[in-house]
Amino acid sequence: MPTSTCDSCRIGTLLAAFALLALGSGCDQGNSTQAQLQKKAAPPMVAVSQPLEREIVEWDEYTGRFDAVETVEIRARVSGHLMEELFKDGQRVKQGDLLFVIDRRPFERALEQAQAELFAANTKVENANLDIIRGRPLVERKIISDKTFDDRMSIVRDAQATVKVAEAKVRSAELDLSFTRIDSPITGRISRTLVTAGNWISAGSVSGATLLTTIVSEDPIYIYFDVSENNYIKYRRLAERGVAAGAAEPGAPVEIGLPDERGFPHQARLDFLDNRLDQGTATLRARAVIANAAGLFSPGLFARVRVTGTAPYSAVLLPDEAIGTDQTNKFVYVVGEDGSVARRNIRLGPIHEGMRVVREGVAAADWVIVRGLQRARPGGKVTPQRERLLLSGTPASRPIVKAQE
Repeated sequence: MPTSTCDSCRIGTLLAAFALLALGSGCDQGNSTQAQLQKKAAPPMVAVSQPLEREIVEWDEYTGRFDAVETVEIRARVSGHLMEELFKDGQRVKQGDLLFVIDRRPFERALEQAQAELFAANTKVENANLDIIRGRPLVERKIISDKTFDDRMSIVRDAQATVKVAEAKVRSAELDLSFTRIDSPITGRISRTLVTAGNWISAGSVSGATLLTTIVSEDPIYIYFDVSENNYIKYRRLAERGVAAGAAEPGAPVEIGLPDERGFPHQARLDFLDNRLDQGTATLRARAVIANAAGLFSPGLFARVRVTGTAPYSAVLLPDEAIGTDQTNKFVYVVGEDGSVARRNIRLGPIHEGMRVVREGVAAADWVIVRGLQRARPGGKVTPQRERLLLSGTPASRPIVKAQE
């Protein structure tokens, strides 16, 4: 065979191979493009759940401040030099414990003087009574005149009055002497001493008397909080309907939580409502009382306070991540049986155990998009993946119940 003929055969074979390769490549590219188009046409996948339905009670929260049931400022009732301090700063004291001692010697001398004056007054009464006894037969025999006898009776009455004055002075001196011992009037925790031993302390009015220290009771303890005008009206309306809710009447339950605590673990009872609202703040002062045997609460400490704000009712609950918002409304996306998406405007309530109360717009039987909200559009279609909501955790961690085809 000639060389030119062999070359022609080889070129033909190569051209045929290139043609087959090009044809195969074109088929593969067409299949890939078709698969991509089909993939783009598939509805996006979203997670949907039915809202939870629970019977709940709504709570109104306030900021409260603890205050002592009893507070006493210890001041001297008599002036003198402070001799002793018989407590440690900040310790607990009981009613009747001796706290301070003032120099007793001047008051002891004053008591002795008053007792001496009383003795002298009693002696005058005795002598005046003897003159009466001696004069009575003399006036009967007309040896002395009636006026002289009446004068002796007047002397007796004057002496008796002097005795009463002297007795009062003795009691006053005894009282002043007892005031040199300053006892605790209540049981509680004492503050630091404001005057050290050796100083002169003054008695008198509150402004003039020397403040020695203060004592506050600890158990039980009050907590004060202010109820808004609208909430107070709401509580009264509930009370009129026979629903025990809120701060409407003394005895209502109050729950308390400290700043470092989750929830409201402490139970108290409302025991006071002021007789009028504050005109400046439109609030009503309320007070609850709580046991404090462990000394956890201290006067001046802030705490969170909540009271029941509604009667028990059946509420629809959704997680906040299922709720969208625009400039004017809150909304959710509801998925129909055919995968179509519809927008529902809703009205929200408070948070309950991590879930949001939905007052209007959604029913418990609706399937609501809880994840993938950004992939859905009203009027469009989605591929829903059903999940079960729980009161704890997030929708992403909840097990899939059923995937809708």
